[in-house]
Amino acid sequence: MSDPTADTVSAWRRLAGACVLLDGFHALKHALRFGAEVPVAVTTDRRAALTLAGELAPDVRERLAGLLTEVPEPTYQSLVPRPHPTAVAALAVRPSRAAGLEKLAHAPRTAPVVVLDNPRNLGNAGAVIRLAAGFGVTGVVTTGTLDPWHPTVVRGGAGLHFATVVERLAADELPAGPLFALDPEGDDIRGVKLPDDAVLAFGSERSGLSAELRARTDHLLSLPMRPQVSSYNLATSVAMTLYHWSATAYGS
Repeated sequence: MSDPTADTVSAWRRLAGACVLLDGFHALKHALRFGAEVPVAVTTDRRAALTLAGELAPDVRERLAGLLTEVPEPTYQSLVPRPHPTAVAALAVRPSRAAGLEKLAHAPRTAPVVVLDNPRNLGNAGAVIRLAAGFGVTGVVTTGTLDPWHPTVVRGGAGLHFATVVERLAADELPAGPLFALDPEGDDIRGVKLPDDAVLAFGSERSGLSAELRARTDHLLSLPMRPQVSSYNLATSVAMTLYHWSATAYGS
């Protein structure tokens, strides 16, 4: 007779290298809501996970009931880098890069593309993707060496990578559209209406915009900030900019 736990662990180990780790209940919930293909999911307490789904995400409870396999705590811990408080984890098929690039290139766009220029902090990148998904942007593009699909980024994004396009590109491969970059020396953003096809670029947490991206910028913009305050957190800067875009878009 087949052992469901052994079969699930075997499938996990076979798929782990090619799939995206969904770390925690909320990551799995969001991935399912936005169409992710999830071949395997585990939990240490199936009843508790389905109760949580009934309370917070009844729209995906039935699918979770068909996916989740209960495994012993040591088995669960062996499958993930660090246990999540909800004791839920899953693997999802990463979206097609070709399909993502096609969506980024599609014109006309009805929402901006966010560019993180040489980001360094995995958690910050995840927080930005979560924000971008909430605002319904076309996609989030990173330049540089950071992998935007790193498990820590996906964890920070709560699985919302599947709600928008997430890709890594070189600065000269960015989607078409007017490029607005955030910089302390730029024009006050409050006097500018951001178009729906804007490409909104944000420099790294430490060094700001790269010379390569700055050279391609059409407009430098600054966020309002009290004198002697050094800077905002990256996710805060993105949130303020996207709110400005959405407020002017809906107010026009």
